[in-house]
Amino acid sequence: MSSKLRLSVVDEAFKRGPVYVKAPSERPSEYFGKFVFNKKKMYEYLPTEAYNKMCDVIDNGAPLDRSVADAVAEGMKQWAISLGVTHYTHWFQPLTEGTAEKHDGFVEHDGKGGMIEKFTGKLLIQQEPDASSFPSGGIRSTFEARGYTAWDPTSPVFVLGDTLMIPTVFIAYTGEALDYKVPLKKALLAVDKAATAVARYFNPEVRKVVSNLGWEQEYFLVDEALYAARPDMVMTGRTLMGHDSAKNQQMDDHYFGSIPSRVEEFMKDIEIQALELGIPCKTRHNEVAPNQFELAPIFEETNLAVDHNMLMMSLMKRVARKHGFRCLLHEKPFKGINGSGKHNNWSLSTDTGILLHAPGKTPMDNLRFVTFTVETLKAVLDHNGLLKASIMSASNAHRLGANEAPPAIISSFLGKNVTELLDIVESADLDSFLVEGKTSFKLDLPSIPELFIDNTDRNRTSPFAFTGNRFEFRAVGSEANCASAMLTLNAAVAEALNSFKSRVDALIAAGEKKEAAIIKVVREDIGYIKPIIFNGNGYGEEWKQEAVRRGLDCETSAPKIFDNYLSESSIRMFESTHVLSRHELEARNEIKWETYTKKIQIESRIFGDLCLNHIIPVVTRYQSMLIDNVHKVKDIFPADKAEAISKENIIIIEKISKHESYIIEKVDAMIEARKVANKIASEREKAIAYHDTVAPLMEDIRYHVDKLETIVDDEAWPLPKYRELLFIR
Repeated sequence: MSSKLRLSVVDEAFKRGPVYVKAPSERPSEYFGKFVFNKKKMYEYLPTEAYNKMCDVIDNGAPLDRSVADAVAEGMKQWAISLGVTHYTHWFQPLTEGTAEKHDGFVEHDGKGGMIEKFTGKLLIQQEPDASSFPSGGIRSTFEARGYTAWDPTSPVFVLGDTLMIPTVFIAYTGEALDYKVPLKKALLAVDKAATAVARYFNPEVRKVVSNLGWEQEYFLVDEALYAARPDMVMTGRTLMGHDSAKNQQMDDHYFGSIPSRVEEFMKDIEIQALELGIPCKTRHNEVAPNQFELAPIFEETNLAVDHNMLMMSLMKRVARKHGFRCLLHEKPFKGINGSGKHNNWSLSTDTGILLHAPGKTPMDNLRFVTFTVETLKAVLDHNGLLKASIMSASNAHRLGANEAPPAIISSFLGKNVTELLDIVESADLDSFLVEGKTSFKLDLPSIPELFIDNTDRNRTSPFAFTGNRFEFRAVGSEANCASAMLTLNAAVAEALNSFKSRVDALIAAGEKKEAAIIKVVREDIGYIKPIIFNGNGYGEEWKQEAVRRGLDCETSAPKIFDNYLSESSIRMFESTHVLSRHELEARNEIKWETYTKKIQIESRIFGDLCLNHIIPVVTRYQSMLIDNVHKVKDIFPADKAEAISKENIIIIEKISKHESYIIEKVDAMIEARKVANKIASEREKAIAYHDTVAPLMEDIRYHVDKLETIVDDEAWPLPKYRELLFIR
């Protein structure tokens, strides 16, 4: 790669201006959901019976009656055709971290030599993609191709371009889940059932509990020309080499700063399209690192929120190119500055409007708040290693534990008020909670002020922080499918709530009053959960040592962290909540290990190519120029004067030689390490070998490449530098 390319793309990027976006004439509330087949559209296009049935399916989880499928499909088709749609697709989430779709036209033979536009209930409800071509972890062999996608009516159908997009689940011919949506929906069903049973201790009128998710999507924008001149970014999504910019984020002047005009037009464009697709975008701002930004919607039901996030990531990449950007969703595209996360704000709410993790105004409300908070923390403690595994990946491993990201140890920040509240509940005399002869009870606690939800500090180092009326799972990576973390968290909470209810019911059966039984079990669990509560600095070495003493999972190797999926406690939890079977968990871990290996393998190959075919030739030419200069100086000046003049150049020549030799030697060693690892049959052991032998060599070599970047003539360096990637907007 020539340095001329770098200089030309830098010039191109500097000259690029905003692509202005014309806002719709209507207010956002008027065009919201324009391309979504929501209840309003259903009411207009469906017969009354079909409309009522669909409402029952969406609102109450009723089974979908195939008898109404043809009527629903016909209504969808008429609505879609009115928008110029010509194709439809089942849109699903295989275990690739992305989405998949196959477009088919509405056309069918009319029997008279022509075509008609047709879309039946059968086509709406079920399709048959090739299951062997997606990751299955051995569930499907190459010659066993059959798999099914099935419509998820709780996530609205939408139109994207000329295609009707139908959210679906993806299962194998043998019934196992091959996606994230199937186990997520099962986990949501499990937590609904478990939380409803516990909520009815306090509010008997509750019939349903909904899991809510509000995600915060962080991302980087890089000029498309600069991106194209970085093979590492094109192939891996991150920079594998690059010296720090003299200025990066140390001035704290980018966070919440004025949004650059090019970026603002991109944000405006993406928000308009998202709102038309029913994604309730609310927040946009500069993030901490240069050229890093965030967008966030209002919270939604978790299954829908996950679908919307997957759709949003696809939209962001597409719209970015229209504006001359590339959208980077990798968790750590640049070394030395903040990475990107996707904070998952999670809560439970009832069909009667109660937030179960919010304090209330009555003693019973506050006991409910304490109960659900404590049982959530019990789930997090019992499965802290599993929750870490749910957010772990080769890319997120670079982010965790540095530059304001939470560490690779799962703990929960509660803040001063909630921590003190739990201490009081645990230590107070049990008799003081009860009022003789009454069915209610009295909590001997200080009153909780109206502004309690805002009276909790933020802890940026906490992976699972309480933030007033919800928990913020901050360890989730920006590129991840939220479903991985959400299905694990909801299933774990369901298990904890089931245990809580069985213990309370046992005490009631033994003669305890309901309130006394609840308090006894809550107090028992408050003592149990203390190891997971940590309100301090998660970056400190002291915390790592303390976490070990507390018995928390402190493993940092991603391949070994995945082992948590196959622990007996994890398998028991997933099987008891009917979310995933042992066989499905084993298959998913095979995929995780294989994916980890492939990502490090690809990075290593690109890195070696850049070192040997891009960096070393440039450095050698520059070194030759210096050597030539030294010889010419000796030809012109007396020996003593020539030595003095060339002294610094000779030092640079020697430095270059040392760095060059080290890079070449270690790249060869890295290639050999790959060859050794590739011969390992076990996917787990192969992933561990890549983690232990290949990845460290890349970091080691990078140090020397980055040093060379500071030595070689700026005009000769072939790759766009950090100052260009991060500050050209």
